[in-house]
Amino acid sequence: MGGFPIRVDQAPRYRGALPDAVDLVVIGGGIIGICTALFAARGGARVVVLEKGLVAAEQSSRNWGWIRQQGRDPAEIPIMSEAQRIWEDLSRETNEQIGLTQAGVTYFAHSEAAIRGYEEWLPSAAANGLSSKIIGAAELGRMYPDMAEKPLAALHTNTDYRAEPWVAVPALAEIAVREGVQIIEHCAVRCLDITNGKVAGVVTEKGRVTAPRVVLAGGAWSSLFLRNHRVALPQLSVRSQVAATMPLPDVGQSAASAKKLAFRRRADGGYTLAPKGPAELFIGPDAFRALPDFINQLRIDPFGCMLKPYAPNGFPDAWGTKRRWGADEETPFERMRILDPKPVPAKMAKLARDFAALFPQLGEVKLKATWAGMIDTLPDIVPVVDHTPVEGLIVGTGMSGHGFGIGPAIGRILADLSAGRPAGHDMTRFRFARFTDGTKMVPGPDV
Repeated sequence: MGGFPIRVDQAPRYRGALPDAVDLVVIGGGIIGICTALFAARGGARVVVLEKGLVAAEQSSRNWGWIRQQGRDPAEIPIMSEAQRIWEDLSRETNEQIGLTQAGVTYFAHSEAAIRGYEEWLPSAAANGLSSKIIGAAELGRMYPDMAEKPLAALHTNTDYRAEPWVAVPALAEIAVREGVQIIEHCAVRCLDITNGKVAGVVTEKGRVTAPRVVLAGGAWSSLFLRNHRVALPQLSVRSQVAATMPLPDVGQSAASAKKLAFRRRADGGYTLAPKGPAELFIGPDAFRALPDFINQLRIDPFGCMLKPYAPNGFPDAWGTKRRWGADEETPFERMRILDPKPVPAKMAKLARDFAALFPQLGEVKLKATWAGMIDTLPDIVPVVDHTPVEGLIVGTGMSGHGFGIGPAIGRILADLSAGRPAGHDMTRFRFARFTDGTKMVPGPDV
């Protein structure tokens, strides 16, 4: 297994003729879209996944690889528990080792306030049967005997998992194809085909597909697609930067969040590192439109976001990105096949030094690769998984950095919603209408 996300210059693997008609069109070939298609096919539907770039080439292969229940919004915990069970099942069906490992997740606490925050979350964990607990400095020292940092305590969930995202999501796509799903890469959906106010299919750069239902799983591009249909969704995207080290001695199997960085062991013997600190938001038109919805989040954590003056050309919320287009026009999705934000070299170098300082016995930490991704987020830091005001259009977006781990269960839910079946969970928290019906935006736990 390599330590890299999907390459932007990789040739399309899934080609083929556009079908005339299907039961379900899935827009987006990330973890959410692929799992939606898989479960819809298992439910008997004819499904096509249309991906403007490559399967898993954006955030689905750029994330940290954590599959965690720990720290989740209480409404997400039952869904995440289902996701972990699905990960176990699917890992046995793949033709590749996806690195699924149950090694736990640990959040260090350096203050009494942090410990209190963890303690306030624990009742939600206990109510859902999680193994989460507060561990003291002595037990933490046994887990990380050579760590220079000396936290007061930590929140630990020993049943949480990790996997290699750049291997796992393509492997799930192979399962979907074996079960009858058609995937077409380099095939951007330009707009919905709407007749009498209902979805009748989609118009792509390669032609039309007739379908009574569409699932939009477009990640950072979702709100832009919706806006072209005059459907507003206050979704923004923030940059997350990641580094992969060369193979190193084992300093701890549990994925962990320390004072300056987060880290987790990889299957190739290296570590995946990510800097702690505020998310980076590129200011664009949507940032101004969505400001009223994000006010409560800003009040709670006024320094939780670092503002950048403008997005690079072609990004979903760049000033020059088109917001309106017709079915016969080239779209932003065709102009930027893969959203590929660049990491800051100085920040990545510091990340390597910080990891070396955390574990001095490692000596110099050398990086194998660095990358960045755009995380789609919503004002309450939980996703939308629901029908939209456009009849026949269902959306699953705004995973807020949680999409990889929870993706299999969200995909199962979206497949059932598209078929008119019950979701199997209380989905009240994830309603589309919460942004228009006066619901107060209450962010999930800051854990």
